[in-house]
Amino acid sequence: MKASEVREMTPAELENKLSSLKKDLFYLRLQHATNQLDNPIKIADVKKDIARVKTILREKEPRKDAPSSR
Repeated sequence: MKASEVREMTPAELENKLSSLKKDLFYLRLQHATNQLDNPIKIADVKKDIARVKTILREKEPRKDAPSSR
């Protein structure tokens, strides 16, 4: 998943994507623990996708006014 693809999504779509990625990570970890996972690099890829989605969600949040510095 590329960052440009993620940036095009709406916040609701990003929340859905985040929940599905977390489920995928759970099942990958389960497979890894039972020695059924063919490619353990998938775990790292899903973790990076989760971080990417969280970052874009954070960027799309409305910014609160920062306290004025005096």
